[in-house]
Amino acid sequence: MTALLLRSRSPLPGFGLSFGITLAMLSLVVLLPIGALLGRGALIGPGEIWSMLDSRRVWNALALSFRAALIASLFNLVFGLVLAWVLVRYRFPGRRLVDAAIDLPFALPTAVAGIALTALYAPNGVFGRLLAPLGLQVAYTERGIWLALIFIGLPFVVRAVQPVIEDLDAEVEEASATLGARRLTTLRRVVLPTLTPALLTGFALALARSVGEYGSVIFIAGNLPNVTEIAPLLIVIRLEEFNYDAATAIGLAMLAISFALLFLINALQVWNRRRIGHA
Repeated sequence: MTALLLRSRSPLPGFGLSFGITLAMLSLVVLLPIGALLGRGALIGPGEIWSMLDSRRVWNALALSFRAALIASLFNLVFGLVLAWVLVRYRFPGRRLVDAAIDLPFALPTAVAGIALTALYAPNGVFGRLLAPLGLQVAYTERGIWLALIFIGLPFVVRAVQPVIEDLDAEVEEASATLGARRLTTLRRVVLPTLTPALLTGFALALARSVGEYGSVIFIAGNLPNVTEIAPLLIVIRLEEFNYDAATAIGLAMLAISFALLFLINALQVWNRRRIGHA
């Protein structure tokens, strides 16, 4: 009887079959590749992995990848919120065109994006020529990496926050104003607590996408070792050298750091939910 009740409450028809397909796809797409990487690392051994990682070139590449990803994701966190707010709360000519353009990085091949950004921001490019008199160079510097990662990560924040803003009742903001709250107070005490879970989700997605980005970055970065060489490129270089153990070591380092960052973001989400619940 209990089993019958549990089955009747399931929102999915054929729960057993659906659950089996879900686990199979999860194993094939996520668990097996990660398991293969961990298994290769176990065969290599911790000591050998550390010796392959303990070089200036590897640490600089890892630091650049995660530093640029964090900077770009933080920029997208702020600018993506502003852009989503404007698209939802305001009506202006070309709004639908701008809204559709947000998804362009999803459809555009990353290599094409990298080539286009390089052509625009190279020293002889359209924007590069304008920035040169100011002493600013974007292409072939870390700024170029930031630009590429901002381009590919922005849609994740906008699309995560936009539905929440659409569901946000404007009457709550009006009530806050009638009670004497200033705009910044309403934003800080009313709007942002509601948007925080979606913002953290968008930030996590943009960060995860940016850390492993390769195609759009290698064209605009310049790829100078210890200067503008990202970790994914160094993995490809090690693979081309048939040094699979070194590529595995760098991949494991990126996996560990990414997992730690995502764990921290999920912990912040849990803490925020509890804080809102107590409030």
